[in-house]
Amino acid sequence: MAAPQKPAAAPAKGAPGKGGKGKKVVTTVKLQIPGGNATPAPPVGPALGQHGVNIMEFCKQFNAKTQDKVGLTIPVEITVYADRSFTFITKTPPAAVLLKQAAGLAKGSGVPNKTKVGKVTMAQVRKIAESKMADLNAVDIEAAARMVAGTARSMGIVVEE
Repeated sequence: MAAPQKPAAAPAKGAPGKGGKGKKVVTTVKLQIPGGNATPAPPVGPALGQHGVNIMEFCKQFNAKTQDKVGLTIPVEITVYADRSFTFITKTPPAAVLLKQAAGLAKGSGVPNKTKVGKVTMAQVRKIAESKMADLNAVDIEAAARMVAGTARSMGIVVEE
């Protein structure tokens, strides 16, 4: 979950006014952090600390950006540059988290093919698919809805028409 990726060699685009020269990317770190609740404790601290990033600065910026999403798990992609600066992109919460919220569940089923733990309507699945459309590799809303419905089935949640 908090495993850093191999260093990327491609330089990032520089900020305007820097003469078009890009900063050198050291690595990209992908984490899933509770919205508005990032702390320097693991997994955030060790993942960023080993690259020399100011952990408290990241936590402050992340918490400010996600304060409206408290309680949801937010995937974040942090790009670390050679001068120890960073940029980050927040994604939409995982489909499983949104499905649990829609069905009012604490967790999915341990044996989804036997034990069904909740129900969601196709309208709820479509709404989740629309909110996740930017992060899904689906052509249209119907394909995205089928992906979300598949996630629901694998969690032991019944999708009703």
